[in-house]
Amino acid sequence: MKHILIFFLVLMSLNVSADDWEENADIGKLFKAASVNGTFVLFDVKQQQYTGYNRERAVTPFIPASTFKIPNTLIGLSIGSVENVDEILPYGGQPQPMDIWEKDMSLRDAIPISNVPIYQELARRTGLERMQANVRKLDYGNADIGEVVDRFWLDGPLRISALEQTSFLARLAQGELPFPVQAQADTREIVQLEQDLDWTLYAKTGWGNDIGWWVGWVTKGDRVYSFALNIDMYSAAEANKRIVLGKASLQGLGIL
Repeated sequence: MKHILIFFLVLMSLNVSADDWEENADIGKLFKAASVNGTFVLFDVKQQQYTGYNRERAVTPFIPASTFKIPNTLIGLSIGSVENVDEILPYGGQPQPMDIWEKDMSLRDAIPISNVPIYQELARRTGLERMQANVRKLDYGNADIGEVVDRFWLDGPLRISALEQTSFLARLAQGELPFPVQAQADTREIVQLEQDLDWTLYAKTGWGNDIGWWVGWVTKGDRVYSFALNIDMYSAAEANKRIVLGKASLQGLGIL
């Protein structure tokens, strides 16, 4: 009976989301032209409207991989696992898949290069109990981190959908999460990527279990647009497709 109830609750939540979903054929053409299987979601905060491609996949949860560095930063700052984004954390001294990860560094320096061992150290400082409580407080995906505090976003059991990513990011972009205002502002600062005359882009990549992510938001005047893209991604050679497709989708919608 419990499993049946959960199924219907999930189904109801998907139906609510569908009421505000607009499928965009032009974004679909971008994905098909690139021969990429994936989804893109844009959430217009003011209009409370979702626009994108492949709604079925948009509501499908996957591991967040390195996109979890955003909530990991926020939680760590909020509870004092680090004093600020410039405090130096140790990487642990072990060989890493990337040479640039083999260095002690701050969160500010670690997040642009997606330094896994630095963020694993941050998670260990937070601890399993506090991490679980704060992931639930964020209402982040299925909010299940299991029993391994420094791997749950890489291996599971944590899962989140593209649609859920946009909801979380929209609240962060507006400083509306139930966390200290300064911690939210500092988290936003270190994921800022680009700025033009009338817009600012914030984003983070992720890759794990053959799923590539690019998530973030754009501020444009007084408007906020959060977005999430995920694609099937089987090798590092395909990594650039995430940002190329994501930016093309944002440009096609007139956001960039």
